[in-house]
Amino acid sequence: MSRQEIPFWERKSLDEMDRREWESLCDGCAKCCLYRLEDEDTREIHFTNVHCRLLDVETARCTDYANRSVRVPDCVTITIEVLQDPYWLPQTCAYRLLAEGRDLPTWHPLVTGRPESVIEAGQRITGRSICEDDADELEQHLVDWIK
Repeated sequence: MSRQEIPFWERKSLDEMDRREWESLCDGCAKCCLYRLEDEDTREIHFTNVHCRLLDVETARCTDYANRSVRVPDCVTITIEVLQDPYWLPQTCAYRLLAEGRDLPTWHPLVTGRPESVIEAGQRITGRSICEDDADELEQHLVDWIK
């Protein structure tokens, strides 16, 4: 197999990717849009089923992606620096997987060539989350279906 036939995510490091390649790593699961709680002693992450108010649950995309960090100060933009310690990202996140030297999941759209493979694999949060505007105490919304 020639170098050009090898998928970019297998032949390039994260810091070598261009913007289009970087953005295409997002599988559209929207798990990163869920609020999470962290045990300060163990750094264990506990996901909730509460999503950011900017999430369009039908498309699993941010409704104001360009301004998300301004409108939602807790929104973290995934950068090379953030990926130095990606423990807080979902275990299936492509950015985390590649930062840890692992492969993309078999259901990832870059692998399958089909964006709906995320839904078919049961990885998208659509239909399983509520908006932060409708949630009360986050501790009451902990879930165990996020990997």
